[in-house]
Amino acid sequence: MTTGILDEAYERLAFAGPEWGEDTLTNHGPMAVETMVRRGHADRVHGWLDAYLTRLDALPSPRWPIDPTAWHEALGDGRRVADWTEYFTRAVRERPWRDVLTEWWPRLLPGIVAGTTHGVIRVSHAVGALLGTASPSPASAASPAVTELAHALAFWAARWRPVPGTTGPGPESPWRAAALTAVPRIPDQSGRVAARLAQLDDLPGWSGPGPRPNSPEDVPAALRDLVATGTRVYVDHGQASPVILVHVATAPNAVLRTLPALPPQLWTPSLDAVWAVSAALVSAYAPPHPVATPRPASPADGATLLDQAVHHRDEHVIKLSDTAADVYAWTGDPTVLAAGVRAAELIGSPS
Repeated sequence: MTTGILDEAYERLAFAGPEWGEDTLTNHGPMAVETMVRRGHADRVHGWLDAYLTRLDALPSPRWPIDPTAWHEALGDGRRVADWTEYFTRAVRERPWRDVLTEWWPRLLPGIVAGTTHGVIRVSHAVGALLGTASPSPASAASPAVTELAHALAFWAARWRPVPGTTGPGPESPWRAAALTAVPRIPDQSGRVAARLAQLDDLPGWSGPGPRPNSPEDVPAALRDLVATGTRVYVDHGQASPVILVHVATAPNAVLRTLPALPPQLWTPSLDAVWAVSAALVSAYAPPHPVATPRPASPADGATLLDQAVHHRDEHVIKLSDTAADVYAWTGDPTVLAAGVRAAELIGSPS
């Protein structure tokens, strides 16, 4: 039943482009509905969509086909999102979705900033749906979840943008996720994302990728540490930028959730890339010291937090609560659940 509801939700969202409005806000519909279904709130999905769909703009018309021999020329060209959508929709119908993902993940990874990390996050939710509900056989090639993966990859490709000042892989040194909070801050934490990140090129002490573990087998644990640290960053600094700082935690969790569908040789580069973008967001949006506000009370458990988030209805609150519940499941630390409560306090409910 829940698989059917998710497929129905994807079909209702299929008309929409990945962004909407004059400010090109990200379409979070596919990410939110996957979270709600996975977390046991499938019965709330269609009611949530009834309201959310009114915000969205239709996918624009294609311009001209992506040249498979010169695809790199179209990376980061937001005007060609419909061309990329056609390209990836055809690709996942002609080949197993895992093969398409494995081919394109290393091509897209250097542009992980795409849509303020929403490219990689949307891909991860689609992959999660496929790993949980669908078969990679040719018979499933036209399933709504496979089509959603194509749309997600297209968004990432169209908004492809690298982290400024990033050169090469991370250093081989002892893994310390806590180093995330020690990254240098840009001198002017104001303005839009692009203007802030552009300052990284000239920021003393900025190095891009952080420490890397000794082997690919250690990457999942390193990512869990990074997600946990990013979640705690939100508890302490969320008031500085309630929406953007959500992604310091949700972006590395997106990579972590995608690892089972990727070959191990891609795991360490994935950690390098997502460390760099998480650190860049901390540098650009988190003040050097925690905001002096009382820590919100934590709910009893992750399920309670998700109940509260779904009732709140904001897509960022749902996403961060989903990640905080993961961290609680790994660590048993109830204080991380305060991240979702903090987000609900700071971000207005659309209901």
